[in-house]
Amino acid sequence: MSQSEILEKLTNAVVAGDPEACKKLANDALSAGIDPYVAIMEGCSKGMEILSKMYDKGEAFVPDILVAADAMNEAIAILKPHMKVEKATAKGKIVLGVCEGDIHDIGKNIVKILMDAAGYEIIDLGASVPTKKFVETVREQKPDIVGISALMTFTMFGMPEIIEALKDSQLRDTVKVIVGGGPISASFAEKIGADGFGANGPEAVRLVGTLLSERGVKK
Repeated sequence: MSQSEILEKLTNAVVAGDPEACKKLANDALSAGIDPYVAIMEGCSKGMEILSKMYDKGEAFVPDILVAADAMNEAIAILKPHMKVEKATAKGKIVLGVCEGDIHDIGKNIVKILMDAAGYEIIDLGASVPTKKFVETVREQKPDIVGISALMTFTMFGMPEIIEALKDSQLRDTVKVIVGGGPISASFAEKIGADGFGANGPEAVRLVGTLLSERGVKK
């Protein structure tokens, strides 16, 4: 099979929630010399994006997304060890979470995989995280950076709420905030007072490295 055929089949296997097919196609991708990150983004992630759109239209439901996510994770488990990620030059603690009301965590999970591989300490709050939980975690864990994601348009407005809550708790000056996700843009990040925007996983890792270096967090 060609690269495009393998990626298309991987996308379809994720949408179908077929774990065995996902595992086979992940191995096929490696055998074909496809970059593991490309396989995750153009195969797995694309499948979840399709399901997200179906969900928004009422054509798919939470159980469908959960089954697809489990199948996708089978592929990611095979692809992850082969990913080549530049090691961090500055170490730091990163909190990651998805805005409250949003169960779509594929983007956050990819960022987590890449940052973990780069050597950062990750605190993963998961999906649909209440604003209060972000604030409590920053207060208790004292991270260097908080990464917030959203895929659905109506949940992205939880981002400025989190930033304001950090300000109200006098914690905003202690942590950098980065944002990302399908509906997010650099202009939106700037508008809500975030410290940066990551359009994809590798860009988010580079952004974290830059912010940590600027803060003087060194090995």
